Amino acid sequence: MRPICSLLAGLLGLASLASAAAPKPNLIYIMADDLGYGDIGPFGQKKIRTPHLDRLAAEGTCFDQFYPGASVCSPTRSVLMTGQHTGHTRIRGNHGKAGVARVPLKDSDITVAEVLKSAGYATALAGKWGLGEPGNEGIPNRQGFDHWFGYLNNDLAEFYYPEKIWKNETEITLPGNLHGQRTQYSNDLMTDEALAFIDRTRARAQPFFLYLAYTIPHSLLEVPADSLADYAGKFPEPPPTGKGGKNDLAQPRATFAGMVTRLDREVGRVLEKLGALGLEENTVVFFCSDNGAPERSGLAQFFGSTGPFRGFKGSLWEGGIHAPMIVRWPGKIPAGQRSAYPWAGWDFLPTAAALAGATPPAGIDGIDVMPALRGERTTRPGYLYWENIQTVFAQAVRVGDLKAVRPDPAAPIQVYDLRADPGESRDLASARPDFVARAAGLFRTARTESEHWPVDRAATSTKPGKKSQP
Repeated sequence: MRPICSLLAGLLGLASLASAAAPKPNLIYIMADDLGYGDIGPFGQKKIRTPHLDRLAAEGTCFDQFYPGASVCSPTRSVLMTGQHTGHTRIRGNHGKAGVARVPLKDSDITVAEVLKSAGYATALAGKWGLGEPGNEGIPNRQGFDHWFGYLNNDLAEFYYPEKIWKNETEITLPGNLHGQRTQYSNDLMTDEALAFIDRTRARAQPFFLYLAYTIPHSLLEVPADSLADYAGKFPEPPPTGKGGKNDLAQPRATFAGMVTRLDREVGRVLEKLGALGLEENTVVFFCSDNGAPERSGLAQFFGSTGPFRGFKGSLWEGGIHAPMIVRWPGKIPAGQRSAYPWAGWDFLPTAAALAGATPPAGIDGIDVMPALRGERTTRPGYLYWENIQTVFAQAVRVGDLKAVRPDPAAPIQVYDLRADPGESRDLASARPDFVARAAGLFRTARTESEHWPVDRAATSTKPGKKSQP
């Protein structure tokens, strides 16, 4: 028995050493801007070509029940960074209360970049930030990112040929865009920075976290001529109104399609770099959008951007908070699969921490979803919560397949079965008073008051609603 025990002990020791020596996976989180659930091929798009995302889906898993975090830009990014849903995260809207245009993260906020940096990761962000302004504590370099390139301000991020752009804490000039020139499309520059960062970390054999927050296909419809040419004349186009405005174009549909395909091209450049450097097997790639599709000149209707869902960006209907998500990790996450597991942007921080062997901050809302990403779990514990406070205060909560929505403080709570009715067309509140009561309780307890987005709860209602129309 003693030789056998010694052999077993030796094998266990070798297994332990092998496990300890396993390299930490690289993490790449790619977030598009205003890309609808149905705007890419893996989620039903037929009119716009997305070959690189099609490949990513074929090599990974598509998650049909993913929520990036909020229905507009900045809170989604705050959710991603802090692991807290919009009832707790510091930034809950694009603009704070009167007199505070932009609310930054504070030094006390612990971001996913800081967590991964503590675990030995090199960290970089290229793209759109929206969580801090020049000189304050919310800028990326003061929130855990070693390297940063892009836009601090959301409003400026929709201009794709800027004369200046931020690189770390310095605003640099783009000479190709001076004096009315338009030769440096900022979205392409984000990929350039990302690839250079991957090269540097590869040379140092250091694990890395890359947050690539692209700015297309956001509000402004604009794309370089080569991408527009791919679709020019391919669609019936609505005539320009003649009233002017940033999107009163001759070919808005071709322009939008060109933006989505160019986004796909840039994702392809990242995937090609990973392959060329032999990093594919040890890199987890996440791809999603920051919120649902906007209602913009009929584009969402023409392209089916919202898929089967009701509502648009800015609402708490599924069309406003739902987004595509693809995750690839060869050999670890099933290839060519689809999952109905519901998860959200606030789950990324604890998931990334688990992959890195780091400890997430206490008191966050997210959970480690790696078992679900591996296909080992189909149901989620607890609840998912959202709120909007930009104009009218609205709340939504999901438990299992049931979702409750209160569109404004005085409105009755509505209830929908998302499995049977993803379009939220049949209000079940009168048949499910138990869930109405549970939702009402969560609407009270799932949030903390916000200094910059205060809410008067006195007007809230817990009554079931009437039958709702989409």
